[in-house]
Amino acid sequence: MEFIPYIIAVLVVFIVLKILTLPMKIIIKVLINSIIGGVIIFGLSLIGIGITLTWVKAAIVGLLGIPGVVIVLVMQFVFKI
Repeated sequence: MEFIPYIIAVLVVFIVLKILTLPMKIIIKVLINSIIGGVIIFGLSLIGIGITLTWVKAAIVGLLGIPGVVIVLVMQFVFKI
């Protein structure tokens, strides 16, 4: 069990290196989608549409942006997830 932190550290380094090898265009697109999705969710919470965020919903909104917000709204209000 003492080797688990080492395995996790190697996986984290691998993931970071994979992210750094992506083209900047993809990284900027994901960053812009994340910002737009976050602003929309913040705006919805201001007008009274509360969305309970989990890490899965945050990942969906972060990766997809506006379509991700729509998916999260459908999940929340139609499927009660």
